[in-house]
Amino acid sequence: MAKFSHKIIEKNATLMLVLSLLVVSIGGIVEIAPLFYLQNTIEKVQGMRPYTPLELAGRNIYIREGCYTCHSQMVRPFRDEVERYGHYSLAAESMYDHPFQWGSKRTGPDLARVGGRYSDEWHVQHLIKPQSVVPESIMPPYGFLASTELDYEDIAAHLKANAAIGVPYDDGMIENAIMDVEAQVNPDHEGVEGLEARYVNISIRDFDGQPDKITEMDALVAYLQMLGTLVDFSAYEAEKFYR
Repeated sequence: MAKFSHKIIEKNATLMLVLSLLVVSIGGIVEIAPLFYLQNTIEKVQGMRPYTPLELAGRNIYIREGCYTCHSQMVRPFRDEVERYGHYSLAAESMYDHPFQWGSKRTGPDLARVGGRYSDEWHVQHLIKPQSVVPESIMPPYGFLASTELDYEDIAAHLKANAAIGVPYDDGMIENAIMDVEAQVNPDHEGVEGLEARYVNISIRDFDGQPDKITEMDALVAYLQMLGTLVDFSAYEAEKFYR
């Protein structure tokens, strides 16, 4: 009987289409309906915070210059990637990214864990003349970043726009955005205490070696130096993933 019924379905294109749509609809409802009852599908991870205004400006430059076309920010859960780059990426690490920088296209190495692996001087030299520190690199030079002063007069508007789509920037962060940019590149700035109160686990220093001005190089290096540094991965046992 079952064989006979199956034969009828195979010979009737309309019937097969209707039944296929029914099966797909049921599967879709089972998969999608529970999501309407969840406020957030991303597991909260201790240490995550919004970008500082300087880091956010650096991220904007990173996207503007197309860095994402050659460098992903996603360590996939494979042993070879974990051994090379570090703990595989967590969804929570990109929860404040709009747009996120995940992907698999790599002309250059993944940058999800690049923060703290190299000195500021290395990053500056690498951006000015990549082949001077990585001879086989095909990356173009970005030396102009060191001579281009950062335009951050409208950085508060960037924070406000991110806040509108869910990034937890409060009124104090938005109001003090300009001062926070200036404080992060100058440890002696009067606004350092307030900056540290608003953002945890941040680096405060001159990033490009030019303390007399704030450049796009400052912003980009500040962004690169925080990537992968917010989460304490010692709390995770990566080897369990492979058992």
